[in-house]
Amino acid sequence: METKPDTIKVNTSQREEIQATYADLMVTVKGSSLIGGDAALKKAKEVSQLVDELTRFGLPAEAIHLQSVYAEASNGALLRSSSAIYRLRIRCEKLEQFADLLGIITGQKNATFERVEWKYPDEAAQERALEKALSKAEVKASKIAAALGVKLLGVYNLSENAFDQEQAPRPAMMFAAQPQARGMGAAPQVDLGMDIQHSKIVEVRIEIEYRVSGFAV
Repeated sequence: METKPDTIKVNTSQREEIQATYADLMVTVKGSSLIGGDAALKKAKEVSQLVDELTRFGLPAEAIHLQSVYAEASNGALLRSSSAIYRLRIRCEKLEQFADLLGIITGQKNATFERVEWKYPDEAAQERALEKALSKAEVKASKIAAALGVKLLGVYNLSENAFDQEQAPRPAMMFAAQPQARGMGAAPQVDLGMDIQHSKIVEVRIEIEYRVSGFAV
């Protein structure tokens, strides 16, 4: 039976904050007619109105993708005149335009902003975190070995785990109607707010067993 060599175990972790590089805005549009395929972007009245506004602003047409069409049938029959729900994904690669694009979307009567999906360069961040965690582990192991009067001989075992600690998204849109002032006859005011997150934390945790020269008996 193989005997396990003398080892010391070290645990370290490293966190990296990464910024979003672009965002996908998920939008639904209520249409008064049923048109399938990419033709809906031009021929479905309510969808084409939104597309025209976005491209007029400067968003490339290829940044607007039709993901699905849900037909609302009347009396069990699907007709060209049937209403439909169009689901769009609108890519915003210039994040400084995000607020303007959101304003255009929410300004459309039949369009509803559902959520935003932020996109991050995860792999590069995890690689940086791993390199830093390994360096920290080696320094830590060297200090422990020196304190114990032994020498590091090499790595016996290593395990790595990566964790995405991005906070769970909060509701994209929050409405709060203010109570009507007594005797004023004023319409209730609506407070529209949005919580936007542009960054997240990626953490790498490693556990390393180092082989060391024999402990003094």
